[in-house]
Amino acid sequence: MVSKRLTGAVALLFLAAGAAGAAGLTVKEQLGKDIFFDTNLSINGNQSCADCHAPEAGWTGPTSEVNAHGAVYEGSIAGRFGNRKPPSSAYATTAPILKYIRQGGGMFVGGNFWDGRATGEKLGNPAADQAQGPFLNPLEQGLPDSACVVHRVCTATYGTAMETLWPGSCAIAWPADVAAACATEGTVVNLDAPNRAASDLAYDYIALAIAAYEGSTESNAFTSKYDAFLAGKAFLTPEERRGLTLFNGKAKCARCHVNTGRAPLFTDYTYDNLGVPRNSENPFYESAFNPLGINWIDQGLGGFLASRIDYSRFATANLGKHKVPTLRNVDKKTSPDFVKAFGHNGYFKSLKEIVHFYNTRDVLPTCAPGSPGEKVTCWPEPELALTMNTTELGNLKLSDAEEDALVAFMKTLTDGYQP
Repeated sequence: MVSKRLTGAVALLFLAAGAAGAAGLTVKEQLGKDIFFDTNLSINGNQSCADCHAPEAGWTGPTSEVNAHGAVYEGSIAGRFGNRKPPSSAYATTAPILKYIRQGGGMFVGGNFWDGRATGEKLGNPAADQAQGPFLNPLEQGLPDSACVVHRVCTATYGTAMETLWPGSCAIAWPADVAAACATEGTVVNLDAPNRAASDLAYDYIALAIAAYEGSTESNAFTSKYDAFLAGKAFLTPEERRGLTLFNGKAKCARCHVNTGRAPLFTDYTYDNLGVPRNSENPFYESAFNPLGINWIDQGLGGFLASRIDYSRFATANLGKHKVPTLRNVDKKTSPDFVKAFGHNGYFKSLKEIVHFYNTRDVLPTCAPGSPGEKVTCWPEPELALTMNTTELGNLKLSDAEEDALVAFMKTLTDGYQP
């Protein structure tokens, strides 16, 4: 695919500008930033982390047309798509290592990715574990070997930072055909055991650098209007105040999108099945990587747990559950008419739609996808009803004006507020 953000010389100019204007970032954070925006870290040199996690779109998908439909982004190899909407990478570093707690009948807390599979057990940081996934995913950046990521980082103009931070980390004897191998699917870079071990360690360092950038003040900025309000430097409008009151009370939002402390994160890091309908425009249904085709069901956390011997007994109870996302930057976009998608599959196309769903899911009649009135006067069946949350949403008894007030409040969570 052609990168939707930066390619070739333009990317290099952007990276150079980023390095020059990165006052306030540590060496490790700056390295992570350079990696984050480097399109060369994909099999075809056309996709970076930022192609799915763009700061100008709240660190999620930056293309309005994509968000308005399938909401799943194309990978480095044209015609290949993942299966879920990109979650925001901002504030993801605050997630704890995935664990099971017995509170409330038992639940999982922490981890990254919508399904929690980036547990944090490998590197002690779920954001770092997550950073290693897309590089090697054939539906995303698609590199055939982690050594390819290491080689391209170590030979980049910014690669000297690896040696500054971890002396000797790039002292790897690369085979003469490494560039050709890394441009070819299904290959493995030919490294002997000592050099493979060194490459694996460097790959971990790369992930930790990305997590450092994702945890920096460029990503976790805490500069929204609501932050200014909490600091006594801004006032909320009457509608925003009403939305805050509803958020913490009648609408039950704060039960999961926790709003406590001086810098609330608006998530409790748990997992929930909201009963979201299928997104019929998800391109994964037609993917050659999806043998189930239209019968594929996103099993969420339960699907991941089933792959773990230690957690498999919890799989059925967690089918269809997805991570509670932060609401920070939930309305951040590039223009007033920019479409953002919401929910793990991007079914919802506005904050109003998803708030209306929370309010009326169990009240309005069921209808077929594409029916007149869908998302307004009726809702399609949930993708997976077995574990659906029926206690905290579905019939909130909110008026239309109260729905609007909630939306107004959530818009105060966008970073970059200027009084």
